[in-house]
Amino acid sequence: MMQLIIEYAYTQHVPVTEDNVEQLLQAADQFCAVGIVQACCDFLEAQLCPQNCIGIWKFTDTYFCPDLRHRAFRFILHNFEEIGRTSEEFLELSLNQLCDIIERDDLNIKHEDVVFDLVLHWISHSPKERKPYISMLLPKVRMGLMSADFIMNNVKDNSVVKDSNECKPIIINAMRARCSYNTSKSAKHAQSNPLRRPRLPHTVLLAIGGWSGSNPTNAIESYDMRANCWVNVSHEESPRAYHGAVFLNGFVYCIGGRDNMEYFSSVRKFDPAALTWHEAAPMHCCRCFVSVTELDGQIYAMGGFDGYVRLNSAERYNPETNQWSFIAPMHEHRSDASATTLHGKVYICGGFNGEDCLFTAEFYMPQTNQWTMITPMSSRRSGVGVTVYGGEVFVVGGFDGVNRLRSVDAYDPLTNSWRAVPDMTTARSNFGIEVLDNRLFVVGGFNGFTTTFYAECYDERTDEWSNIHNMGFFRSALSCCVVAGLPNMSHYAAPRDTM
Repeated sequence: MMQLIIEYAYTQHVPVTEDNVEQLLQAADQFCAVGIVQACCDFLEAQLCPQNCIGIWKFTDTYFCPDLRHRAFRFILHNFEEIGRTSEEFLELSLNQLCDIIERDDLNIKHEDVVFDLVLHWISHSPKERKPYISMLLPKVRMGLMSADFIMNNVKDNSVVKDSNECKPIIINAMRARCSYNTSKSAKHAQSNPLRRPRLPHTVLLAIGGWSGSNPTNAIESYDMRANCWVNVSHEESPRAYHGAVFLNGFVYCIGGRDNMEYFSSVRKFDPAALTWHEAAPMHCCRCFVSVTELDGQIYAMGGFDGYVRLNSAERYNPETNQWSFIAPMHEHRSDASATTLHGKVYICGGFNGEDCLFTAEFYMPQTNQWTMITPMSSRRSGVGVTVYGGEVFVVGGFDGVNRLRSVDAYDPLTNSWRAVPDMTTARSNFGIEVLDNRLFVVGGFNGFTTTFYAECYDERTDEWSNIHNMGFFRSALSCCVVAGLPNMSHYAAPRDTM
């Protein structure tokens, strides 16, 4: 270790490996070799996985590595279910360490049942010693978020819980919390009970810009699915509508569109962690009503309206070079279409060619730089929403030249055929669409009479649409994207301390 430290003093390079990282970090910490300490921390961070993250987190108790400690703990919170089910290190957590993890708002858990099951799994590793700890762990499980059946059949009747007299009032309080939530007119009031306070979301849906009233808006809202509410989080520096949005490499790119005065070729990117805006290279063409998507780390912008004609041209953005380049033009001139990616291909569906709403669709293959037509949709759709869901290309709503549509179709690339999906609750065009937590969300849009703030989602498991909380702004011509794993996720979620 001393030889490596001396060599680093001369070369500013040190070989860090799995075999030497622990001893090297110990020696570097002892001799205040800050550069080597950082190299070891960077190496350990790159190695983080469900099987070693707890060990790395504990390792930072001994050595001053605050950034590594923070990232290891975040990794644990974000991957808690997999860690609890697969890692031997999980079973070696101390009581205080497990309490510190499961009491956090930012613990990434979809269902609170999982937390209870993992607590039992931890206790079963050393039952004689750990069974008395159930009364200290159970209050940190948010039982008010569980179903009444699970509480009665899985919690109350569990042998570990039944043997603890201290757990009985905890279960009674949890049932009261459920009751107050079901009967209260104010969900916010009902969620003031810590047993019902939802965990922070790991992933949020952003609704960006659009047309609100008679003007474009610069508002950005975030949908917190675990609290079922929208949060007004930020503003674009200038209003933008009929644009595209993509989340890539930590940035939200807002592409093309228009305001009250001009059509844009400009591209702005938003850093959701730093809450700052930056200018990216502009496209070669102005593109309002543009279709955008991301594939293999690059952004595709296709068709649109430049203020004079509907376009069939398409271009691709490389964030590493900050440059746009043209790709092969589409078969159709399309504005107000929508695009997505599936199995390494870019799909674009519907749109308006200047005369007719289109029922055609095509895909682009980057390897051959060619567009190929697919089986047409069952109806014409302009202002359509397109996304991949359940391994199929979904086309949702839109305008057929006469009416706004509620209908939904799904395309199977293996059979080159379309099938009908249950209709949305609300007819709409020019709305936001995204997939979040295995559900398909549509928000806002124009219903044929007015701009709306209605939002709903489709779940393929039930084959049904259901309404969710309305947005805070009436708007159409907006764009949506999904953002995950932000260090400041609380900024995009409903405040938990007031629930």
